[in-house]
Amino acid sequence: MISCPTVQKEVIRSHYNLSTLFYRLLWGCHIHHGLWDEEQSQSEDVRIRHNAPAQAQQQLTETMAELIQIQNGEDLLDVGCGMGGSSIHLAKTFNCHVTGITLSPIQRRWAALEARYRGQARHTQFLCQDAETAEFPAESFDVIWSIECTEHLFDKQAFFQRAASWLRPGGRMIICAWLAGEQLDTDEAKQKVYDVCEGFFCPSLGSAVDYQSWMEQSGLEFQSFHNWTNRVSQTWEICQQRVEKTKVRWLAKLIDRNTVMFLDRFETILKAYETGAMQYGCFIARKPE
Repeated sequence: MISCPTVQKEVIRSHYNLSTLFYRLLWGCHIHHGLWDEEQSQSEDVRIRHNAPAQAQQQLTETMAELIQIQNGEDLLDVGCGMGGSSIHLAKTFNCHVTGITLSPIQRRWAALEARYRGQARHTQFLCQDAETAEFPAESFDVIWSIECTEHLFDKQAFFQRAASWLRPGGRMIICAWLAGEQLDTDEAKQKVYDVCEGFFCPSLGSAVDYQSWMEQSGLEFQSFHNWTNRVSQTWEICQQRVEKTKVRWLAKLIDRNTVMFLDRFETILKAYETGAMQYGCFIARKPE
């Protein structure tokens, strides 16, 4: 696991408060990676690859829902719900009752307004809570769902212990996460991961082995790991192009240096994926009945 001790909780919260508009402008209502088809991700036709980021983001959500086999009317917790994109989609598509938590009060308000606009206010609730201190009654949820949130947790193992207690017997957990590569055998590779942690305000990045271990130590039955690195990496090519096209970096300079650093590290994460210093993975586990 690669750590970045300079990251602080308040910096993470401030980042999402200040950057929500940037995420929305650059990447739409879902602020997570897109998942492209294998053959499309390997295509050299950049125009085709870059024309459908919204569809790719939606595909990531839909693929996760299929893998975890969400059932009609289930209770679901979306940890790190952002602006509510996945929560609202799941509530509408599966008639789920979705609770979303986010560290950012700005994102919570945005998600609640979006849910009302989409006619899903009765099936969703959004809370401004820290995933590391949030409390829910034992066995409250059928599914715990998280996309690109656990990178921001300081004690990941403790989170999995607590989250497992929130699942009902037979409940499922699905996590998508940025990962440190399995073989960080050079200083250059380690530096890439450190720079991503610093630029994206991640206290640490665990490996795929770490995540499986945390799930199993929490009492969950680990079921599968999907390495989607090659299917998501062009996310950052698109983001880089949009930063250049919109000149949004100049606006970032008026906000704070952390936002500028965030935008400047897009190329870093892309290179980390390309060199194997980082991976992008999806993990599935189940609570024994």
